Parts: sequence; structure tokens; C-alpha cells
Amino acid sequence: MMWMFRQKVVKFMPSIQIVSRFLHNMKDGQNGRIIWSPPLVSLDHPDIWPSEIIPSNPPPNYYYSGEGNAAVIDGKLIAEKIRLGIADEVRRMKDCIKKVPGLAVIMVGDRKDSQTYVRNKIKACEETGIKSMLTELPNGCSEYDVLNALSTFNNDPSIHGILVQLPLPDHLDEERVLNKLNLDKDVDGFHPVNMGDLAMSGREPLFIPCTPKGCIELLIRLGVEIMGKKAVVIGRSNIVGLPTFLLLQRHHATVSVVHAFTKNPEVITRDADIVISAAGVPNLVRGSWLKPGAIVIDVGTFPVEDPESEHGYSLLGDVCYEEAVKVVSAITPVPGGVGPMTIAMLLSNTLDAAKRAYQFT
Repeated sequence: MMWMFRQKVVKFMPSIQIVSRFLHNMKDGQNGRIIWSPPLVSLDHPDIWPSEIIPSNPPPNYYYSGEGNAAVIDGKLIAEKIRLGIADEVRRMKDCIKKVPGLAVIMVGDRKDSQTYVRNKIKACEETGIKSMLTELPNGCSEYDVLNALSTFNNDPSIHGILVQLPLPDHLDEERVLNKLNLDKDVDGFHPVNMGDLAMSGREPLFIPCTPKGCIELLIRLGVEIMGKKAVVIGRSNIVGLPTFLLLQRHHATVSVVHAFTKNPEVITRDADIVISAAGVPNLVRGSWLKPGAIVIDVGTFPVEDPESEHGYSLLGDVCYEEAVKVVSAITPVPGGVGPMTIAMLLSNTLDAAKRAYQFT
């Protein structure tokens, strides 16, 4: 019986000549390349959401409860509690070793949302006793200008955290800039080593990117169980979407990523217990996309002109708030949800960096 089995196996084994011919043909078919898979960067495409996915009017047949009883997650209040704790630690450091944490920010260009973020970050530093320095560069500056500013802060021992406000203008190589950042000062957590440590089980990154860290902190402080839950991350940027996906995985959620090339994104999103949206498309996520009782964290911030606003514009989120509150159990507002938490996490990362630098416990 064993002999017959061996005969059958041998019968179906291709000869060495056939295998060699097949490999030779494969090689010829791809212009001499042994591996056919293309370089990953050649697959990169911008996530431009097709217009048909973004309805201008509410789609029909909602299954709203109609009661609008969703809890509003007050990120501003939670962030304030965290900042009070950070301010206490900064005072303790100053009293004990006569040192304070230092944060440097490099901003290129005049994007309204970036200006808002930077303004709020500098203000938060002042309120918590953290030293801050800001370098503003024009939109058309050279990469040398950015790298020169970065080098100055890399070599300044009083600066423990450096933040390059993203996104950078298209003519600047974001990867090259971030690679020049001192790993010990990468408080935004975007250095490839930090991202790699975040992705790998058993590794602890020096810093977790601030917005994803803030999103998870909100869920934890609200008592939301993450382990085993279905989570959907909308958007896959290096700044928010990708690290949020990785962080949710580290917390043992079952995670799906929805992006501009996803087929039927509303169907996938509707199955999620936790939705974190960071697409940057106003009102992309409608009430019909959401599962009743889901938790929604809206990272999106899209500036729209508003003459009555102090700064001349207002911010819209990815999620159509008026529709979502009728479906979900809890949701972050825009503004006042994720934004304050991002800043609080930045301050926390800067404090941690200073503690490591001064060996202060």
C-alpha cells in the first residue's frame, strides 16, 4: 500500500526540466525579474474618495432610533484632566532638578488647520509649564531649510521633543525629513523605528503617535472594551489611519481598514462596534453607515468658511454628526473631541522624553 502511494506521488511530481523551463518562462515574462511583486512604493496612490460615495443629501431608508440619545464624548474635559496631571509633574521636575521639558515645532506653509493645531499646542505648553519654540517657514522653502531647523533642535539639549507639523508641502520629501529626526525626540511617533516597534508584538515604541494614542485613551477612559471587538478605521494615512490600525491590533481588536478604493465601505463600516474615522472628507460617514450602539471617534477636521467664527472658519468632521447621534451610543464632536486629546498626548510624550533625558522618575 505504501509503495502504491509513493508511485502516485511520484507520478504527479514535475520533472526538474519542467520546473526549470517554467521558471525560465516566468523570468522572461517579467523582463528578467525573478520576483514579480512590484516595489511597494509603486503601488502607493492618494486616497481620493470618489464623489459617488459622498452623498450631498441624506440617503433614504435610515434605521435611526430617532431619539438622538448618543452620549457626547467630551474630549476637551478628559484632556484637561490629563493636562493637569502633566502640569503637576512638570512642576515637580522643576522643583527637583531645576529643569523643564522642551518642545520645538516646525511648521511649513499656511494651512489653516495646521495653524490651528500649532497655535493650540503652543498655548498648551505655556499652560503646563513646558518650554516651547516655534520655527515657521514659508510654503516655498527648500528642504535644506527644514532640515537645518531640524538639525538645530536635534542638537539642543533643552529640547526633548520635536514636532514637524504634517502634512508638508508636496515639493518636500516627508520621509527624508522624518528620518533626520532624532529618535529620542520623535514625540509625534512617526519615525520608522517607532512605527515598526508599534507594529511588532513584544516591542514597545518610545512614542506612540499622538492622535491614535488619544483615540485609544478616550476609549479606555470611557470603559469601552476593545479586546475582541470589531473595529473599522476609515482612512489609512501614516499620521492617523495606519498607526490607529496598529494600535487597535495591539489592543486585540479585530480591525478592518476602509479607504478610497474599498468596495461598499458603508457595508464594512456598518458591522463595526468601534469606528474611528480619519479620512478628512466632511460628512463622509452617514447615519446609514453606522451600526446601532456603535462607538464613533471622529478624527476628521475640515475647515469651512464661517464669517461668524473667531478665525473666519469652522471645522467639520468626517461623520455627519446630526445623523450619527440618532444611531450610535457615543460619539466625539468636532471640534472638542479628538483634537484636545491629541495635544494632551503630545504633552505627555514630551514629558516622557524629558524624563528619559534627565533620568528623572
